[in-house]
Amino acid sequence: MALAARERLIVALDVPDAGRAIELVERLDGLIQWFKVGLELYLSEGSSFIQRLRSKGYSVFLDLKLHDIPNTIAGAVRSASRAGAQMLTLHAGGGPAMLLAAAEAAEALPSAPRLLAVTVLTSMDQAQLQAVGVTASPADQVLRLARMGWHAGIRGFVSSAEEITAMRQALPKATLVIPGIRPAGSAAGDQKRVATPAAAIAAGADYLVIGRPITRASDPAAAAQAILDEIG
Repeated sequence: MALAARERLIVALDVPDAGRAIELVERLDGLIQWFKVGLELYLSEGSSFIQRLRSKGYSVFLDLKLHDIPNTIAGAVRSASRAGAQMLTLHAGGGPAMLLAAAEAAEALPSAPRLLAVTVLTSMDQAQLQAVGVTASPADQVLRLARMGWHAGIRGFVSSAEEITAMRQALPKATLVIPGIRPAGSAAGDQKRVATPAAAIAAGADYLVIGRPITRASDPAAAAQAILDEIG
């Protein structure tokens, strides 16, 4: 069964404190089910903020992009589960042993977060990859990392919209969470590989992550509703 639009849109609470985050959440009440808590907000407010969102009935995508030795990552997955996160990101670049440790830790938990391996950040293009020693194109690197993650037991992935079609063909059963979404007419900001909501959904995205076009709009609720209408 296809997900409803409200279940597919994740709003990024990329703000520095709980006060501003809750103000946004309240303005979007009734429209948005999923909220993303990233590094800035998590380091400011900690796990208690995740629990605060959960107590209000919202779903939480904890976007920490974990990257460490396997034992540490396994422990972090367990901690994220206790905090109430329902999605959790880790960098595919951590390698198969790290990804396997995360998958095994999650499998042993009664209510584990859905693990999402981040492939290539949407802020990176060919020049950025070459600067860190990766000679493959962004598209090729995304597929390489995603296939590695799948074999290590990870079933969800984060990539840019440009790679959705190839990802869907290579891993048809994977959950694809797509950031770098910009409605028509919005500024790209620091994102390099972007797409509109409608184009990303049509290509095969499961979830869209959108921050500034909603959170910095003069009317966040109206901006969110327009995107929901576009998703259908």
